[in-house]
Amino acid sequence: MSEDARGQKGGLIGPNAVLQLLPVLEEAGGTRLRDAVMAAAGIDAPPSDAGLMPEGPAARLHQALRRLRPDAAVLAAQAGARTGDYILAHRIPAPAQRLLRALPPMVAAPLLSRAIAKHAWTFAGSGRFRRVGARAFEIAANPVVAGEQSRQPLCHWHAAVFERLYRVLVDDRLRCTETACCACGDPACRFELRWSSPATAPSPRSAG
Repeated sequence: MSEDARGQKGGLIGPNAVLQLLPVLEEAGGTRLRDAVMAAAGIDAPPSDAGLMPEGPAARLHQALRRLRPDAAVLAAQAGARTGDYILAHRIPAPAQRLLRALPPMVAAPLLSRAIAKHAWTFAGSGRFRRVGARAFEIAANPVVAGEQSRQPLCHWHAAVFERLYRVLVDDRLRCTETACCACGDPACRFELRWSSPATAPSPRSAG
């Protein structure tokens, strides 16, 4: 276990949970908005992009955004897409990306889901991550919404990360929806990737 900036024990998470949100805040409201959200989260400076960071400050930043901005969902989704782009640029080798794009979607999806599961700490922190088939994931005890209560799912950043990766590497027609959320009282945050229209979904026979 590690300790966050306030001395509380917690897990570790990828720094892009913070680093990809800060420029989105700056684009939306300048340095004034960025600094206000950081201050509300108790963050004095951006984290290093090397290694991991304590999940506490990252969770507080996302929660502060939800308290302060009515368009928090849109901004979090933009940050999630940027995080997906970062992963594509720096974490998934180009040959692997070319292979996934060349495969039928029904073959590429389970390969990508396994790769995501191997690096779940990047976005799940201390949460308990689980693959549910080739196109669904669950995060129990998701630290990014810890202590929050909502009638609607809140994990727009996570959903956007998954959607970006699947749209680029599997099928551009896939969309990710959070169908359950810890903040809503559900046992886990659940993310499902579905084709934008049932008519566009490939047949299972297309896998072979």
